[in-house]
Amino acid sequence: MARSHRWHQHEPTAPVLELADVSVRYDGTVALEHISLRVEPGARVAVVGPNGAGKSTLFKAVAGVIQAASGTIRVYGHGPGGHICIGYVPQRSHVDWDFPANVRDVVMMGRTGKLGLFRWPRRADWDVVRHSLEQVGMQDLAHKQIGELSGGQQQRVFIARALAQEAELLLMDEPLTGLDTPAQEDILHILTSLQAQGVTMLVATHDLDLAAQHFDQVLLLNRRLIGFGPPPAVFTPDNLRAAYGGHVTLLDTDEGTLVIGDTCCGDQEG
Repeated sequence: MARSHRWHQHEPTAPVLELADVSVRYDGTVALEHISLRVEPGARVAVVGPNGAGKSTLFKAVAGVIQAASGTIRVYGHGPGGHICIGYVPQRSHVDWDFPANVRDVVMMGRTGKLGLFRWPRRADWDVVRHSLEQVGMQDLAHKQIGELSGGQQQRVFIARALAQEAELLLMDEPLTGLDTPAQEDILHILTSLQAQGVTMLVATHDLDLAAQHFDQVLLLNRRLIGFGPPPAVFTPDNLRAAYGGHVTLLDTDEGTLVIGDTCCGDQEG
């Protein structure tokens, strides 16, 4: 008997992501207020803002994990939920790393939507898993338990899971937090490769300098949308003060405005 999926078909002329006057309440408080934006295919967007700004809430609303209180969210022309094309990578602190699964099995979880329920993976599915691990340089650790990996390696496995899912929109919540510089560079190199393949990505980060240097566009949030566009147009003194208040210091230098403040956190690990 043929399988049937309830996945949305893409509207060919629709943007990857469009929000129109979206507000979200989370745990009884307003987490996002009147957000409107449009993300085109292949964009690489850094989502920045202080703690509690609504970055994680935005990703969960787009992925269909939580519902908007008002406004509309469209992914390729359709509402949240029912999208196999969205790869959502949560913060590492929200993952149970004691779960008894090896790297290969975690990546195969990305194939669930393609397989359907109660169907075993075929050779073609395992080939996709192997190729996904090769893309992130984790093929040699395929049989290692996920909790035994370093932070950077765990992030690469979750990117491989999104690749195995054949995600076209990738939402990554603080993937660089707590990683040392080489591990961050590894992740950024992988994101560059994915962008070349046409994957659209939104990446939450606390590091404003990293966002300015490595992303085409910046989405600056503090419950409301403060700025969205190229980093020089968004990272203006007025916008940064609106987002961070007294938590950042702006210094005018010959090379532009220098931002000093608590823009990153966490211990350094690979």
